[in-house]
Amino acid sequence: MEKGKRKMYLAQQQAEITEYHVYKRLAELSKDEENRNTLEKIADDEMRHYHIWKNITDEEPKPKMWKANYYVWLARIFGLSFALKLMENGEVHAQAFYKEVGKEYPDVESIFSDEEDHEKELLNILNDKRLAYVGAVVLGLNDALVELTGTLVGLAFAFNDNMVIGVTGLIMGVAAALSMAASGYLASQEQEEQEDVNPITAAVYTGVSYLVTVVLLVFPYFVLSTARSATILMLVITILIIAGYNYYISVAKEVSFRKRFISMTMISVVVGVITFLIGYFAKHFLGVSV
Repeated sequence: MEKGKRKMYLAQQQAEITEYHVYKRLAELSKDEENRNTLEKIADDEMRHYHIWKNITDEEPKPKMWKANYYVWLARIFGLSFALKLMENGEVHAQAFYKEVGKEYPDVESIFSDEEDHEKELLNILNDKRLAYVGAVVLGLNDALVELTGTLVGLAFAFNDNMVIGVTGLIMGVAAALSMAASGYLASQEQEEQEDVNPITAAVYTGVSYLVTVVLLVFPYFVLSTARSATILMLVITILIIAGYNYYISVAKEVSFRKRFISMTMISVVVGVITFLIGYFAKHFLGVSV
């Protein structure tokens, strides 16, 4: 066997045993019976793939446990769908490679078929409760970004005191977070078709996502000396929040990142421009300035 080929085969074999440990550990941690059965089935497939490669290489490479731990913690924090689909997206399943190897080792072709079709189907039927509350997070996150970004831009142009801008934004943000949490609770009660959504949990997701966004956006006004520099940093943080959230959704729900990112960004920009104009008129025509 050529040295280059052997190295590729061993890399694939190591990937299979690493993923086996990811799925096995998540199955052991899962409290949902359907999820546990799904994860155990995928783990069994990964172990079968590992043994197919073992018959070819006649070696037993150790799994990358740091990588397994990484994906397990991602699943704990961001949910099963995000962590596992991110892991699957990160694996390169080259059809040409498997077909070429399959000419000499027929069992290898079945691995490609499993990786590309069977496992993705199984991943799509996972019961990820975090995704059930995406609507609540969107409600809090989107409203906080749109409302507070615009408010802070307007305040920054009308006032010259960063502390006044920061404190005003924080007070308004906390009040709005409580209001949005109440709105989230009432909205989730109306969604009778979503049996898995607990109204209180939905309210918490809405309020917390709003509040965290508020804290991140007003933070620059407490640490920077000028309103202009604080506003620029606040807008950068806004873009990063939008990008981070939409990346999560694009992976977990397999939707277009670009379309959602542009949409949310444009809404924030339009509201920011409108409130900038309001601040301009308040300062120059009403004489409001601090």
